[in-house]
Amino acid sequence: MIVIGIIVGSIVCLNIIGFAINKIFFSNERDGVSPYGQLVNVGEKQMHVYSMGSGEKTVVLLPGFGVSLPCADFGPLMRALSNEYTVVCVEYFGIGFSEQTDTPRTNENYTQEIRTALSASGFKPPYMLIPHSASGIYSEYYAAKYPDEVSAILMLDTTSTAKPKGKNPPRFVYTIAKLQQACGVTRLSSKLIPPMQKIDNGYIDIEIRDYKKFTNHVLNDTIIAQSLSTLENINEVSELAFPQDIPVLKLISSQSQKRVGTEYQTKHLNRLGKNAVSKVVNSSHFVYQTHVKDILDETRALLERIS
Repeated sequence: MIVIGIIVGSIVCLNIIGFAINKIFFSNERDGVSPYGQLVNVGEKQMHVYSMGSGEKTVVLLPGFGVSLPCADFGPLMRALSNEYTVVCVEYFGIGFSEQTDTPRTNENYTQEIRTALSASGFKPPYMLIPHSASGIYSEYYAAKYPDEVSAILMLDTTSTAKPKGKNPPRFVYTIAKLQQACGVTRLSSKLIPPMQKIDNGYIDIEIRDYKKFTNHVLNDTIIAQSLSTLENINEVSELAFPQDIPVLKLISSQSQKRVGTEYQTKHLNRLGKNAVSKVVNSSHFVYQTHVKDILDETRALLERIS
C-alpha cells in the first residue's frame, strides 16, 4: 500500500506540476497568431474562412475531426488548387481561428454554418466540395438538401454513411483527455509522432509553426460535442437519398483500407449511387498532406467531367 501510495502521489504531483507549467508558459501561445483569412459572423459567433486563387470554379475544403488548424494543414493543397480555381477552407466552430459554440453539432447546423460562412465571405454556389474524414457526413447532407449548390464531391478518406455499429465513447474519456491536455501530457506525447507538416511535403515555416501551437489546444467542448454527435449524424444521413446526378470520387487511403476492409467502403459507394467511384491511394488517413498532385489531378478530372 505504501508503494502504491507513492506511485499515485508521484503521478498526482507530476500532473500538478505539468498543469502549472502549461498554464504559466503556454496558455497564451496562440495569441500572437493572426487569422490567415477573414472572420465572418455566423449566428452570434465568428467563423474563419480562408481562400486563395480567383478561378471561375470554387472548390471548398472541409476539415476532418480534430484537425487543430485546417487553414495551415491544407496549405500545400490550397496553393496547388489556387493556380486554377478559387479554393476556400472553412474552419468549423471549435477549430482553427473560429470561435466555440453551444449550438448542437447536427448535420443541419453544420450545413447552414458552411453555407452562411461562404455567402458572408462573398462566395456563390455551385461549389465542388472536398471533405476529409468526418466532413464527408456533412457534405452528403449538404448535397442531399441543396443539390443545386453542389457540383461534385471529392472525398478524402471520408467516413462511411452506411449504418454503423457500435457506440460513442463515454463522456468521461473526454474529461480525462481534457485533463491530459491541461497538464501538458498531449504536448509531450505529440513530440513522439513525426509531423507530416514539413518542408518536404510543401508546407511553409509559418504553417508548421502555427499548426504545432494549435495542436496543443485542440480539445474543447465544441469538438467533444461533435464527436458525441457523429453516430447520430451518420444515421440521419444514411436515411437520405443521395442525388444521383452529383459525381463523387472517394480517395481511400491504404491505411484505412487495411483497417476497416473493403466492405465498409463498398457499402458506402453503393449508398452514393451510380455516379460514385473510388480509388485507393498509398497513404495515411491524411491523404492531402502527401498526395497533393493526385488530388489536383482528380479535381481537374471531376470538373472537366461536369463541363
